[in-house]
Amino acid sequence: MTPTSKTLLAGLKKHDPRAIGRAISAVENNGDAAADLLAALDQDLINKVLVLGITGPPGAGKSTLTSSLITTLREQQKRVGIIAVDPSSPISGGAILGDRIRMMDHALDPDVVVRSMATRGRLGGLCASAGAAVRIMAAAGCESIIIETVGVGQSEMDIIRLADITLMVLAPGFGDDIQAMKAGLLEVADFLVVNKSDQHGAEALCMDMEQIFSSKQEETGIARVIQTVASEDRGIDELLASVNNFADYLRISGMKKERRSKALDAETLDWIIEMLRPRFLQAMKGNSGNKDPRIRAKELINTILATQNSPPNIFKETTL
Repeated sequence: MTPTSKTLLAGLKKHDPRAIGRAISAVENNGDAAADLLAALDQDLINKVLVLGITGPPGAGKSTLTSSLITTLREQQKRVGIIAVDPSSPISGGAILGDRIRMMDHALDPDVVVRSMATRGRLGGLCASAGAAVRIMAAAGCESIIIETVGVGQSEMDIIRLADITLMVLAPGFGDDIQAMKAGLLEVADFLVVNKSDQHGAEALCMDMEQIFSSKQEETGIARVIQTVASEDRGIDELLASVNNFADYLRISGMKKERRSKALDAETLDWIIEMLRPRFLQAMKGNSGNKDPRIRAKELINTILATQNSPPNIFKETTL
């Protein structure tokens, strides 16, 4: 283990926010300390943490709901981690990183760890190192971790696989119900949160969603459609109670372990693709022409696989 990774690991055990930030940055940049650090994280803490995913169309109040959830979790003496994922420019790689604004109410709380992460052009809505960030926060004592994305429809599907439990947030009057059904998120979301439920149309939206979620509710006996007014902290206790009951169900049934296993497989595939990307980009420079992309891709794969004199560590300089 490198001296840097030892220092970072010690800092995580002390809940040092600087160590958490440096550890996540090391993973994002594929630093030398990243591999040793990730291998040494406390697996028991990682297994215990509850990861909530919050997604949904823009305007539904996801950020307000996230802030309200943090407040309630802190009242319960829970240490909370937040990963706020923002879209980034495919040209410059820059992102708004809006959690700087969204989480100001909790900025001075030492038991709330907030991390901005940019998608860096990934269609799935989550950067490739988000899974590692979750595990680092868990090893630093976070008992609940919330992943909030900006909400851009079908590209939010990645959050489903990373979170233990996913909350789909809708609000009346925005046509969100139609948008959500088109996106397919309702089929895989665990809870439907009708936020801004004090507004006209909320009851009708709830009735529609109850019909869609009826089979899920019958399966567990746990309410899956929850009404909230996050700006007034209304419905948050009920939401968390249902979430905790469902978390117990997932753990006892073995579904949590199954979901985590599938998530790790998908994350592994993500890393394989990201690590191979620079090599294929380099190979493409010498393989131009007007060939069909599928044919060209097969030729490039065969060329790479047939190469016998590859450097022993072709991924060392890979950054995400």
